[in-house]
Amino acid sequence: MDQLRSPGGCPWDAEQDHQSLLKYLLEESYEFIEVVEEGDQKAMQEELGDLLLQVFFHSRIAEEHKDSPFNIEDVAKTIADKLEHRHPHVFGGEKVSSSSEVLQNWEKQKAVEKGRSSAIDGVRVGQPALPLVAKLLYRSEKFDYQLDLPQAVKLDPNINSDQFGDLLVGIIAQAVKLGIDPEAALRTAAKGLISNILQYEQGRITP
Repeated sequence: MDQLRSPGGCPWDAEQDHQSLLKYLLEESYEFIEVVEEGDQKAMQEELGDLLLQVFFHSRIAEEHKDSPFNIEDVAKTIADKLEHRHPHVFGGEKVSSSSEVLQNWEKQKAVEKGRSSAIDGVRVGQPALPLVAKLLYRSEKFDYQLDLPQAVKLDPNINSDQFGDLLVGIIAQAVKLGIDPEAALRTAAKGLISNILQYEQGRITP
């Protein structure tokens, strides 16, 4: 990658920047998800290589930044340090009894490291509505918030993921017939959830 970006290397590679490469990062991520779902081990190896290429590419571009350069070694050290710091039960003397406790500690560590005081700090609002709502609900649970959520159809506790997926398709199909944009509707609901969280944190909603 260094040779490709250097004089005498590849003109196309030399012209790229972080912004121009984003679509490839997204495409490669979806391709890896697809081969994982298919259980194709050989294809996983190839797609992971394509993802790794994106990391090397962005890191090589970052070396050229005039004010805050970093390289692939810095990237690797950052994640290694993060993993060690957020696993005190492995690399330190802390004791845990379950994976749920590990996740709780992970969230606490992140909140301290990033100075987060709100459940929505660090949540990327620009992501698709479904993962956005899921992330907001996950964060609220980790922060032990008791939110007044909209009433929904009560699910059978024995429902599996395939059945739930079919249920979602059925709801979306009805919305489409009614001329409702499901993504837009869920995004509006997500904004309402964010407002609910903020009001809860400001003490205007009591648990």
